Formats: sequence, C-alpha cells, structure tokens
Amino acid sequence: MPSAIAFAYTGEISIISGGKIPRMLKTFNQTKTFYPFFLFLFTLFLTLSLALPWVSAQEPSKPKAQPWHIDGIIAALDDGHDKVKDYAFWQLIRYEPQDLQAVIEKPDDEDIAEKAANILQDKTVDSHIRHLMVYALVNLGGTGVNYIPDMLNFLQDETVDLWVRRSAADALVNLGEAGVNYIPDMLNFLQDETVDGLVRGSAADALVRLGEAGAIYAPEIANIVQDETVDEWVRGSAADVLGNLGEAGAIYAPEIANIVQDETADSGVRSRAANALVRLGEVGVVYIPDILNFLQDETVDSLDRSSTTYALAYALAYALRNMGEAGLAYIPEIFKVLKDETVDSLVRSWAVEQLGKLGETGAVYIPEILNIFKDETVDLRVRESAADALRDMGKVGAAYAPDILNIFKDETADAKVRGLAAEVLGKLGKAGAAYAPELVNILQDKTIDAQLRESSAYALGELGKSGAAYAPDIAQIVQNETVNLWIRSSAVKALGKLGKAGAVYIPKILNIIQDQTIDSHIRKSAAQALGNLGEASAPYIPEILKFLQDDTVSSDYRGSAVVALIKLGKTSIPYIPKIFNFLQEDTVDPRLSGFLVSEVLDKLGEDSAQYIPEIFNFLKNETVDYDVRRFLAVEALGKLGKAGDQYIPEILSFLQDETVDSYIRNWVALALINIRKLELTEIFFILNNVYEPNQPDFEQWRFATYLLSGGTDEVKILLKWLGYPQSTPTALNYEEGKKTLELFLQVWENAQDLPRLQKDLAEKIAVVTSLVSWKPQDIDLLRRHYNNLKAGNFSQADTFESVILNLKR
Repeated sequence: MPSAIAFAYTGEISIISGGKIPRMLKTFNQTKTFYPFFLFLFTLFLTLSLALPWVSAQEPSKPKAQPWHIDGIIAALDDGHDKVKDYAFWQLIRYEPQDLQAVIEKPDDEDIAEKAANILQDKTVDSHIRHLMVYALVNLGGTGVNYIPDMLNFLQDETVDLWVRRSAADALVNLGEAGVNYIPDMLNFLQDETVDGLVRGSAADALVRLGEAGAIYAPEIANIVQDETVDEWVRGSAADVLGNLGEAGAIYAPEIANIVQDETADSGVRSRAANALVRLGEVGVVYIPDILNFLQDETVDSLDRSSTTYALAYALAYALRNMGEAGLAYIPEIFKVLKDETVDSLVRSWAVEQLGKLGETGAVYIPEILNIFKDETVDLRVRESAADALRDMGKVGAAYAPDILNIFKDETADAKVRGLAAEVLGKLGKAGAAYAPELVNILQDKTIDAQLRESSAYALGELGKSGAAYAPDIAQIVQNETVNLWIRSSAVKALGKLGKAGAVYIPKILNIIQDQTIDSHIRKSAAQALGNLGEASAPYIPEILKFLQDDTVSSDYRGSAVVALIKLGKTSIPYIPKIFNFLQEDTVDPRLSGFLVSEVLDKLGEDSAQYIPEIFNFLKNETVDYDVRRFLAVEALGKLGKAGDQYIPEILSFLQDETVDSYIRNWVALALINIRKLELTEIFFILNNVYEPNQPDFEQWRFATYLLSGGTDEVKILLKWLGYPQSTPTALNYEEGKKTLELFLQVWENAQDLPRLQKDLAEKIAVVTSLVSWKPQDIDLLRRHYNNLKAGNFSQADTFESVILNLKR
C-alpha cells in the first residue's frame, strides 16, 4: 500500500497525501463536443457498476458518528503533525453529513470549520490536503458553508493543480439549501472567465441541488445561458440549473429552447439545454419536437445527440408520468427516434429498456415496445432491450402474451429474439403459464437451436409455482447426458425455482454436484439450484461442501456453493470456517471474494463475533486482495456492535502482529469505533504501533490513539510526550509535572509487554523529572518510578536516585 489516505466521497477516490494526483471521475476529453456524452456515460457506468454486488460489496460502510468520535477528532486537530490532522479531516468526511451534523455541537463545529478554513487558505500546504478541506467544510453543514468565499478563492487559484480544483468543485454539490445565501458569490464565480470552465461548471452543479430555493436568481442564471461568450460547459451547467428551478426556471423555457434550436450554437450546450427542457415537465412538452429534431440532426456531433437521447430516455420515464396527457401526443415521434438507425444503438437500447421501469404507467406503451421487438429492421441490441422492458413489466404485459407467443413460435425469426420472447413469457405469471406446454415442446425438441431451448428452460423456471407441473419434463432434460451442457445447466437452475416441485429432485441434483465427470458449469448450476430450494436442501450440506472443496473445479464455479450455503440460513453458519478457507485460495477472483465476504457478513451479523479467529487468519493472508481484506476488516468488526466488546482483547492482540500489513491493522483499529471507546489501559496497544520498525505511516496510529480514546485529557498528555510528537514541552510547572508522572506510572504498569513503548516512556520520564522542582512529599512517586526503571535496567534510574537523595537532605 502506498503511504496515502484513500477515501470515497460522492463517487470519487482521491489520494490526499503521498504526492499523488487524485484519481478523478471527470477524466473526459477536453474537446468541446465530447464532454456531455462522456460525463453522462461515465455517470451511468458508475451507477450501474456500483449496483453490481462485487463492486459495492468492497466499499466499506460509513461509520455512525458518536459524540466521543468528535472529541477524538478535535483532539487530533491540535496535534503537531500535519498528517495527523489530515487523518482527522478524512475521518470527518467518512461520516454521512446528516449524522455528523446531528452529533457535533457548538462551539466544536465552529472550531473545526475555522481550522479547516485556515488550512484551505494556507498556500504552503499541499493542494491535495487543501482540497480535502472543501469536503470537510461542506460536510459540516451551515457552519462550514460560511466559508464558501474561501472555497471559491481556492477554486480560482491557478497555482493549484487543475484536477484538484475540479474535484474540490464537485464537493460543492452537497451544499444543499445551506448555500442559498452565497448564490451571488457563486454566480460571480461562474462568470469569471479566468477560471477553468469545467471548474466553474462543477460549481454550477451545486446550484442545481438548491432547487427552487435559488429561484430568485433565475434571471442571472438565464443571462449566463444566453451569453454566447461564456464557456460552453458553464452555459450547459447553467441550463441544468434552470431545469431544476421549477416554475422560476419554466419562465425561461423559450430561451432554453432557442439554444436547442440554434444550429450555430455549440452542440454540447444544445444538448444540455435539451436535457433541461425535459426536466421542466409540462412546460417542456411543447418543445419535444425541437428536441427530436436536434436528435436527428446529422450535422450535430453524434456524441452530443447520444447524450440527449439518454435524457430523452429519462423523459420517457419522467415525462410520461409528469408531462401529463399533453406528452402522449409525441410518443409516436419519440418511438420513431428510438428506431432511427442514425442514433447510436447502445443509447437507443438503453432508452427502450427504461420503459420497462414504468410499471403500470408504461402499460399503454407496450404495443410500441412490441413493435420495436418484432421489427427485424431494428438493431438487434435495441430489440433485446425491448424484450428486457417487456420482461421488467411482468404481469402488466399479460394481455399481450399471445403477441409474444407468436414471436416465440415464429421459426423465421432470429433464434436469439425467439429466446428472449420465451424469457418474457416466463415473467407473465399465469398468463405465461398458459403457454408452458409450448415452452416444454421447444425445450425437448433436439432439432431446435440450443440457445432457444436454453431460454425455454429459463422461462419455465421463472414461472415458479405456475410451472411446477412441468418439473418432470425439466428433470428429464437435466438427466439426459446427450443434451447440450448449457441447456442442462439452465434446466437444473429452473428446477431450483420451482419450490416443492423442484425439491423432489434434490437427490438427482446432488448426484450432479457429486459427479466429477459432469461439466463444472452444470455442477455449478446444480449448487445454485440447491441454494434456491432453501431449507429443503439443508440435509445435503455435506455434499455442497464437497463441491466447495473440490480444487479440480474452477473457483468461480465453486463460489456458487458458497452462495448456496448462505441461502440456507442459520443452518450453514457452522460451516463458515470452510467458506473462509475457500476465500483465501489464491485462485479466487478478488471481486468474487469481495462479494462472497459481503454475503457471509450480512448473513452472520453479530454472530460473526464467534469467527474472530477465522477473520483474523483471513486478514493475515497477503495472497488475498488488499481491498477485500480492508473491506472485511471494516465490515466484520463494524457488524459486531456491542457483541464485539468481549473480543476487544483478541483484537488488540491482533494489532501487535507485525507480520500483518500495517494498513490492514489500522483499518481493524479504526473499526473499533463501531464497538466502543477504548479505556486508557487498552489505548496503549494502539499507541504502541507507532514504534514499529520501518513504520510506513506512524501518524495513522497517533490519529487512531486520539480517535479511539475519545481524545481524553490523559491521552492528550501522553501524546505530548510519546509516539514521536512533533516537539515536546521544554518547561513544566509543578502541577503539570506531577500529573504527568502519575499518568506515566499507569502507563508503565500496563506496558510490560510493550518494550518499545516502555523504552520511550523511560526516556520521557527522565525528561519530565528534570523539568520540575520536586517536593519531599513526591518522594514516594519518584521512588516508584526509580524502582520500575531499575528493575528494567534503564539508565534513567540514575536521574531519580539523585533527585530523591537531594529531596532527603
């Protein structure tokens, strides 16, 4: 791991120390007409990606803010090491803003905001750290918002790396209504042509979030939209703002439409303007023809048209619900565009697919969707999306089952299209069940395309109980070794979805899992089927485990056995250690491992406490992907809650194991905030990690000491002296010295097994002793320190001996 703090916030990962340029989301080309398309595509990609279990599973949950967390953070902000302060602000950003604002009190919020602002203003501080302050201030809510002028000054500073400023500008979108009072400042900033257009455009996105709260500034925003001398990215962002201002923005619909209609205007700006019109609801309906003309204008860059087609897809989901009956008149024209081969097929397919999300509202459009599905002149990808839309509508499309059946039975149609029709039938419930015999006939017909037969098996499984009567027919396919492996695989999965009717065949499914001569893909599907059959499969867990442990089978396939076990509920909990063993195999893909770890932890909840040893072994295994282990460290301990209290000694012991990556151990330590605040006698085990030889980042352990202790007065005194402070006091009064030595005595008693901490402590005990004029009544305190140092063979004992002798005279 690099010496860096990585954090996830509003969809971006930034490296805020270690001298690395942040990895941003907005890495699209600077060429004029490219940005709208790539921005939308990337946002879409990110949204879809994060919906995938193996991606979202590896992003640790945000901690729940507690008052003592804030106390620890505030204490860390007074540390002499800048990097400790960086960690403190990073921790602030990890919390959800609303959670943070609920527990932080005045004047603490003002103190933190002032410190963040001071760092933001300090040009001697690394710009990556300064940009972090923008996020911290925004997270603080109303108190942080007061520093918007300072944030804008930072965004205007051309000495700061451009990408850092763009990232900081992105933070402003979370200002919410708290930023209303500073709209004039932001509008002035937007019109400052000396500032990069993308930085200003990102800042403009903050105004979009203000919604109707910014309505009184609609005229000024409209002026930016209309001003052709303004950077196109800024104009486009301003158009977006108008689209979100409700009635205040609707007044300017004609001006926005003029931009869409203006063929001399930058196509990117026209695209953003078209998107804004879509969001104006009924007011924007009358401009649908202009939007459609823009989409079909072949002189316009195809990327910009594609971007607007995405917006139009939202229009189909939004406008059809919110534009009222006035929007219905334009549906034929919209569908004409969706069939237009000059418009990118990927975009059209995605737009069609969105219709399936409309539920009952979209039922009226099923005939049009069917037309796209049936139309052989339409790109296959678009037709597939039409099938997806029909499938997503489920029972809403039941009245059109005969039409779908006709496509399914049409032997002249493309086999893939027919297969899709079969899958749609499977989603129609009882209406689809009426055609189950047709599906069975296709499934059994050896002369028919394998892909179509596979889809028929899938459809029968989707019918669930409605298809239960056909379980014997499906089972025959499963057992027939002459049948294509993909068909058999689909058939065995179908049995797993038929409930009690499928459970009858569990012994046969088990035979498939156990038979090593059968293709691994079919065995994988059989394991999935057992998992889907639920508790009925519980008696057969040993057989599932054998498949899991069969290292002759690809780990990707064996992962299905883990999923099957998880689905069996608490019955599978005793077998968690075997699952962890599997996940540590170096052949397991990190994404699969991350997904399965997440599934296991979700299943265990607080029960994961009993598997602390297995979790620690997993964390120690450096062949396992770092991010998977990081995720496990945070999630496993985070889910323990109060149940983890009894395991704190084991956790603290784990933190002393220097064979484990220091960063992994630090993640484990930070996860303790989800259990409880550490006592003084426990916090020494956190501090001790500072002294690890070749320590790559001792500051992370200083910060963890502040945070996990809640920044108590005792810990603040300790960190003035111990753990490599930036500097140590050079003068102490009597009361301070006595209090410090008394505290050091407690530390010594608990640091017997921490020799590095004890060595530093011995040195600091001698230093503190030399700075104070002691009194005769202190002889007992000094003698106890002397005895400890003497017993440990520390030379500093001599200092005490001379002080004690002087006091006795």
